[in-house]
Amino acid sequence: MSAAKTMTADVVIIGGGPGGMSAAVSAKNAGAAEVVIIEREPRLSGILQQCIHNGFGLHKFKEELTGPEYGQRYEEMVSRLGITVMTETMAVDITPDRTVTAVSKERGYFSIKAGAVVLAMGCREKPRGALSIPGTRPAGVFTAGTAQKLVNIKGYMPGKDIVILGSGDIGLIMARRMTLEGARVKAVCEIMEDSGGLTRNIVQCLQDFNIPLLLRHTVVEIHGKKRVEGVTVAKVDGNLKPIPGTEEYIECDTLMLSVGLIPENELSKKAGVELDPKTRGPVVDENRQTKVSGIFACGNVVKVHELVDFVSDEGEIAGRSAALYAQGLPLTGSETSGAGGSSKPVPSTQKKGVKNLVSEDGKGSTVICTICPMGCKIQVEALTTEESHPEKPAQPAFRVTGNTCKRGERYAVQEVTAPQRTLTTTMYAKGGVIVPVKTDRPVPREKLSSCMKVINCKTLILPIEAGDIIIENIEDTGANVIAERSFL
Repeated sequence: MSAAKTMTADVVIIGGGPGGMSAAVSAKNAGAAEVVIIEREPRLSGILQQCIHNGFGLHKFKEELTGPEYGQRYEEMVSRLGITVMTETMAVDITPDRTVTAVSKERGYFSIKAGAVVLAMGCREKPRGALSIPGTRPAGVFTAGTAQKLVNIKGYMPGKDIVILGSGDIGLIMARRMTLEGARVKAVCEIMEDSGGLTRNIVQCLQDFNIPLLLRHTVVEIHGKKRVEGVTVAKVDGNLKPIPGTEEYIECDTLMLSVGLIPENELSKKAGVELDPKTRGPVVDENRQTKVSGIFACGNVVKVHELVDFVSDEGEIAGRSAALYAQGLPLTGSETSGAGGSSKPVPSTQKKGVKNLVSEDGKGSTVICTICPMGCKIQVEALTTEESHPEKPAQPAFRVTGNTCKRGERYAVQEVTAPQRTLTTTMYAKGGVIVPVKTDRPVPREKLSSCMKVINCKTLILPIEAGDIIIENIEDTGANVIAERSFL
């Protein structure tokens, strides 16, 4: 093989997801002259492209965005700052002296000598092989993330009758997504005694659609030759071992796995970076510098974060530190900690495993707020006519306690009286492009299915800009269907 062409750059970032884009923007703003992002996909944003659901940006942008909307905001920042982006480019090697070797169709085999490197490769899902599930190996077994990409990016349905193993957030979100697209989710099985997902996802993805959550259950066998025909599930004991005699056969054509994520650190190992045996991510200090001088790491490659907002925060620290290092300027400190350094903890009182969002005890209703990760436990009590509006008896009123903000009060009353949900889905555009769309405001929960029917009957014509109105006042809800990102 001929020698690789060599380039130079102040900061090279491996991975163009939320952590990588944030690092690039931060590095540029900190004075790095030449910042390069290497991304193997055709477009920046990484996993955000397929995460069409809402719930992103509450901390970073103080508003609720979908994954594509969140990603596009950073893409626009990257573009405005003139950062070099190499898409459809695979980094194949990193040396301890910060030489990055990559390959692409456009540039061939080449190297970049970097002043500093930021590792932002993200994480991957645990596959079936990591679970040792007995049975045949038919088609129809997918990780939840792969199924998400098939539906939201490619426009393919993985199956019609679904069982999901694991109750992580991706699995819960796919339970809702598949249901809205007309599939039947037979059950979500979770081996632990509590769900692994956020309360908002347990409620809005399972309870809204009456999907059973089988706690302390696991899949013990997969049936089928060419295609999955069913699975056998069983209860587990305190040692997480299946209990004989509790087996139950569930007929299905698809098994989705949502059983955990692993930081993507093959390149980190090549660079000689020390990994934490607990998190499987690099050991970094408070500047997100690894034990290899000039090589930094951030986001899910360090440890798996629950919220993308905190991935972006990590990227900012790593990018700024990398820029200072490349310029020969002092960093803020050098104390080494475990993987994740001094990253922000997730302020989550929104505990996993909440069985019911709205519960009644005879004195009113208790609502777990899902507006933000605080997860306030809010009590809603209907007042008597005398207590509320004696002069207007037709006007109901409520006593609300336990909320920490006015939004929580409004949400709790709404959830008790007339629940509403933001609808996120996709639409076909001429040319085979799949465009993520959403309602610009919540719609009545009971109208989600009818709204989906309207959306699925229409075809888009490109180009389209993020925020463009596609359907006005869908199903007389007052909500417009808008594009989540731009397609030119």
